[in-house]
Amino acid sequence: MSAIAGIAAAGVCFAVGGASAGTVSGSLYRDPSSAVVRWVAANPGDSRAAVIRDKIASQPQARWFANFNPSTVQSEVSEFIGAANAAQQIPVVAVYEITNRDCGGASAGGAPDLNQYQTWVSNFARGLGNRTVLIILETDSLALQTCLSGAELNARNQAISTATQTIKSANPNAKVYLDGGHSTWNSASETANRLRAAGVQYADGFFTNVSNYNSTSGEANFGRSVISALNGMGISGKRQIIDTSRNGGASGDWCGDDNTDRRIGTYPTTNTGDSNIDAYLWVKPPGEADGCRYTAGSFQPDLAYSLANGAPNPPTTAPPTTTPPTTTPPTTTPPTTTPPTTPPNSSPPAGDGCYAEVALNQWAEGFTANVTVTAGKSDINGWTVTIELPAGAAVTGTWNAQATGSSGTVRFTNVGYNGRILGRQSTTFGFQGTGRGPGVLANCVTS
Repeated sequence: MSAIAGIAAAGVCFAVGGASAGTVSGSLYRDPSSAVVRWVAANPGDSRAAVIRDKIASQPQARWFANFNPSTVQSEVSEFIGAANAAQQIPVVAVYEITNRDCGGASAGGAPDLNQYQTWVSNFARGLGNRTVLIILETDSLALQTCLSGAELNARNQAISTATQTIKSANPNAKVYLDGGHSTWNSASETANRLRAAGVQYADGFFTNVSNYNSTSGEANFGRSVISALNGMGISGKRQIIDTSRNGGASGDWCGDDNTDRRIGTYPTTNTGDSNIDAYLWVKPPGEADGCRYTAGSFQPDLAYSLANGAPNPPTTAPPTTTPPTTTPPTTTPPTTTPPTTPPNSSPPAGDGCYAEVALNQWAEGFTANVTVTAGKSDINGWTVTIELPAGAAVTGTWNAQATGSSGTVRFTNVGYNGRILGRQSTTFGFQGTGRGPGVLANCVTS
C-alpha cells in the first residue's frame, strides 16, 4: 500500500489557507549533501540538470534516517542538526525505523524488534540539540496496520508514544508529528483514533500525504476533520504538516515511478497562512523512487525532471529569521531590523551593467548579509557579485545564489530563476557566515 522516502513512501493529501500561520516560523534548511544536490554537481552537462537544480536541488527537503545504526545515529544526527543550526535554519528529519516497517513491502526493514527500536530512538534523540527541528515520525506506521496482530498493534502504539516522549524530553523545542496517512486512505475519525492510541497528545500534531499526490486543499480539509475529531476526544492544539513534494499535477494511482503526469507542488515553507497547518514540506525528496520501477529510495533524474519540468519557478526566499546561536553572551547587540528586501535608495548607474549593495546584520560570532543586485538602464541576463570577506570570516550558507569559495574573495552567481533583471529593477540574494561580515561595497558584473 505504501513505501517511504529515503527508502520509499506512500500517502495522499490536500490543503486550504486560513487566517494565520501555524506555530512554526523560520527558514527551512537545505541539505547541501542531498542525493539531488550531489547528482547536479556530478552531471553539469546533463540536459536535465538546470531544471532539476533550479526547481528541486535549490529547495529544503527532509533528511531521512532509515538505517538501523544504533552505534552511529547520534553522531550522524548531530552533524546534520549542527549544520542546520549554523545556518540558522530549521532542519526537517524523517524517522523511518519502526519494526516491521511497510508491512514487508518495498521499503521493508527497520529495527529488529521494539526494544532495539527504543535504543535507536534514544541515541537518535541525543543528537538533536536544543533548537527547533521538525520530526516526521514513522511514515505509514499508523495508516498501514494490516500486517499487525492485536498484540503487535498495541506494542507499536506504545513504541511510538514512548519515542515521541523520548524525543521531546531530549529536545523540548523539537516538533514531532505522527502518521496521519492521507485523505483517501482511512477516514478522519479512524485516523484520529489511531493517532490517540499512538500518543498524539504528547506530539505537536500529524503529517499527511507523504509520497502521494492528493491536492493540498483536499489534505487541509481532511486535516481539519482529523483535528475536529481529536478535539472531540479532549486532545486539542494539534496541527498538520502536508507533504507537497509531488502533488502539483494529476492524482490517481499511487506509484510515482510509473507516472509522468506528476509535478512538484507548493515549495517548502512554514508560511502556510493556515492556523491548522505548521508547514508545507517536501518530506519525500522529489526524484526518489517508490520501488515500483526503480529501487525504493534511489534518486532517479528522469523522475526528478518529470516532476520539475513545466513547474513554476520557486519564490524568492528570505534570509533566516531564527535567532543566531550564541555559545557565550554576545558582546554586541544585533540590529532589531531585518535586512531590506527592497532596492536601495541610491540611484542605479546611468549606463548598462549592474551594481550590488550589501545590508549586514552582525552579531558577536557571525552575520547574515542581504545583497541587492540592480540592473542599469538595460535588462541583464545573468550576474556575478564578488565580495571580499575580512580575515577569519567564512560563508556557511547561501540563498538565491550559488557561491564559489567560502572565505577571502567569494563569488556569488545567479541561479536559473533570478538571472534576468529588467532595467532599473532589482533582485536579492543572501548569505550567512561566521566572524565579521563584509562592508557595503561589492563588485557586480553581468554574464
